[in-house]
Amino acid sequence: MAGVIVGLASSARSKAGIWMKAQNRFSMLSTNSATVATHSAKCSSLIQHSFRRFSSSSKLNINMAPKKVCIVGSGNWGSAIARLVGFNAERLPGRFEKNVSMWVFEEEVDGRKLTEIINTDHENVKYLPGRTLPKNIIAIPDIAEAAADADFLIFVLPHQFIKRACAPLIGKLKPGATGLSLVKGFAILPGGGIKLISDLISEEMGIPVSVLMGANLANEVADEKFCETTIGARDSEVGSDLKLLFQTENFRVTVVSDTQTVEICGALKNIVACAAGFCDGLKMGDNTKAATIRLGLKEMMKYGDTFYPGGNASTYFESCGVADLITTCYGGRNRRVSEAFVTRKKSIVDLETEMLNGQKLQGPETAAEVNYVLAAKGLEAEFPLFTAVHKICIGELQPEKLLDSLKNHPAHQ
Repeated sequence: MAGVIVGLASSARSKAGIWMKAQNRFSMLSTNSATVATHSAKCSSLIQHSFRRFSSSSKLNINMAPKKVCIVGSGNWGSAIARLVGFNAERLPGRFEKNVSMWVFEEEVDGRKLTEIINTDHENVKYLPGRTLPKNIIAIPDIAEAAADADFLIFVLPHQFIKRACAPLIGKLKPGATGLSLVKGFAILPGGGIKLISDLISEEMGIPVSVLMGANLANEVADEKFCETTIGARDSEVGSDLKLLFQTENFRVTVVSDTQTVEICGALKNIVACAAGFCDGLKMGDNTKAATIRLGLKEMMKYGDTFYPGGNASTYFESCGVADLITTCYGGRNRRVSEAFVTRKKSIVDLETEMLNGQKLQGPETAAEVNYVLAAKGLEAEFPLFTAVHKICIGELQPEKLLDSLKNHPAHQ
């Protein structure tokens, strides 16, 4: 606000100076009427130009006021992202407000509130232990308070909780606010079927929503290991702002306008990661796992072409596509739990509880959501890998049957 006032004052002084020069110039003119008329017109034009500059600069200063950022979610990925966003918000004071609010689902850890621990010790000891959060990350347990007056809302929480968690924000967001979804998965429609999370947030909140997806294992991002990511933003100015907010020396950002493809990659790769985990649990070897990843990518692309036509095939070769698929199939939680599903003979639900420290597994639920759509449209046979993963997760197929979906895949016909 101070910057706006200074800009207005400066423009006013500039305008006054131009007016004084115009008056002096006018008083020195000869009495020749033609000359007076000519110089009078020039003065009028000069003054009008001054007013236009004053109006334009005032608007520019208001539009360039630092933007407030709110992170909606504080799990493993949300806390890792908070390290990036907090760092950039502090080093770019002309673009973003220094303090970044982070909505934290309140819980107790060793007798202390998690928000208190984050705000005093600057560490999310439950979901990102051992990594310091920037001091300008402010944990807030009330979601409406955290999001108050925010220009950018970064949604990063399990897709199962989006609608319930964000209900208190409906009708309370700042006019002109923009959302960014880092949520990987689909929303289940009450009458059956699925919807992109970004569309759900946009419809519920009444704001435009961009997406960020990529080969970004949270702990590696938090440890500042080099990686890339993809932002899908239809508005190029919003894309530029988001790139500034996220990009660091070790977290490189590419912005594309193909938001739907970016988002479906982030959801579907978790199904393929489950298949990769089954391969590992069955000790099928690297060749079979590579075939699983390749065929999984083909099904991802076919799904995009079938249900979200008009996307750009090159988007699948950005970080959100093939890179995220590879890293998830080798290092992600969906792969890890799926391997244990084979070797430990326990249910997905039990393994999620034992292995994920309160985090949610996305692959099995996404597989169920996708299968509902495929079955309804009679397309299960065209997506044999997706179909097999779902049936293995719910106990209708033995993990060993995954190999049949690979051997008899339509890609080989």
